[in-house]
Amino acid sequence: MIPRLSRYARCFQGVIPSGIATCARDGTPNVTYISQVYFVDDRHVALSCQFFNKTRKNLEENPHAQIELWDPLTFECFRLRVRFLRAETSGPLFEAMALRIETIASQFGLTGVFKLISADVCEVTQFEEVEDFIAAGPPAVATIEPEGGPLTEIRALQTLSARISRASSLDELLTATLDAFQDVFGFGHAMVLVPEGERRLVTIASRGYGESGVGAEVAFGEGLIGLVAAEQRLVRVGGARDLTYGRAVRASVVASGGGGGLRPEIPLPGLHDAAAQLALPLVAQDRLLGVIALESRNALAFDEWHEAFLQVIATQVAMAIDRLVDEELDDEEEDLEAATGELPAVAAPAPLKLTFYKSDDCVFVGDEYLVRNIPGKILWKLLRAYVGEGRTSFTNRELRLDPWLGLPELRDNLESRLILLRRRLEEKCPQIRTVPAGRGRFTLEVDRPLELAERD
Repeated sequence: MIPRLSRYARCFQGVIPSGIATCARDGTPNVTYISQVYFVDDRHVALSCQFFNKTRKNLEENPHAQIELWDPLTFECFRLRVRFLRAETSGPLFEAMALRIETIASQFGLTGVFKLISADVCEVTQFEEVEDFIAAGPPAVATIEPEGGPLTEIRALQTLSARISRASSLDELLTATLDAFQDVFGFGHAMVLVPEGERRLVTIASRGYGESGVGAEVAFGEGLIGLVAAEQRLVRVGGARDLTYGRAVRASVVASGGGGGLRPEIPLPGLHDAAAQLALPLVAQDRLLGVIALESRNALAFDEWHEAFLQVIATQVAMAIDRLVDEELDDEEEDLEAATGELPAVAAPAPLKLTFYKSDDCVFVGDEYLVRNIPGKILWKLLRAYVGEGRTSFTNRELRLDPWLGLPELRDNLESRLILLRRRLEEKCPQIRTVPAGRGRFTLEVDRPLELAERD
């Protein structure tokens, strides 16, 4: 009797490479390692065919094969006998497997060098544990359940939902979400990116990276995060082997003299030694509102069930973002007056020099890059009003009505851009601050005299 394959989900994460043995029509054996053994259901797996190699040729001639899987925690070994059924070149299964391979290829500048040709679906006809594969260890030590019982999925969902629903601003929502990932799941490395400019994402919130990385950009379609944004689909890359495999293929191409046409390798979002990554889109009514990216040094940090569970959370976050944007717009319709304030007293030290470059809408403080694109233009508008008119109070509505900023007419991501601006100032120029002053309003605080300049 074949047990439920879902009980052995860890074995399909690819942390330890799987071996496969096939035979040609004349009985000649071939044993090799395979890139992906993909769990389909409790009776079927799919093999990734990236090249028309010996394994694929043997399966076409003789549809029987044997696969060995290893549990990356217990190091138990399992042997599967399978029968090749069909090769799928389209459809949900093919797309899911192809997207994972495309992610690795894009991450290391190997787009087009290796890609999925087909998902080879096989029926599992026999399953057995390899006895005496490892020596028996000491008896297991009993663990004590924490008071209050285990944190079940329902309780985790309850905790996350409660925190999300209490958020009254986008800033509070992002903080609550990242805190909950840490507290509930132990995901200590996470970031949120939102669309900014022409098919690019910009980081507006993060956890676990020391310097927050706010302002880091990723292009649509590039690397794990960029592909998730472009495809609007969750992607999980589990196991350092996938990342090592990508680097190894790239090194092989370069060594053979074919590296001239490769695109540069894209740096990992935060951890240079990440062993597992997961990114999920924030989508509301087919509109991409952002991407949540998670990383871990633990190759088994993200399990199968996380995909469905976190997608539920992502949907709630996306709906909350949509709700907060609608509430802000409703408030602006009720109150059309822009608030003004008095110029606060400032200290007398040397002026803080800021330069705006018109060619790419960049703002520099001294010789250091601060912010660019629409957030840069927003900052420049505020600074000119501060220096020229003594203004310190502003409204989101007046920003939306200013054609110079170039905000889209609908769903302009203004709140995300203000969060990005506020956090970039906190990191790079703490002498200038934007401080929320109620829904749709904020004040500008400045601790130094300012000297503004514009350059082409």
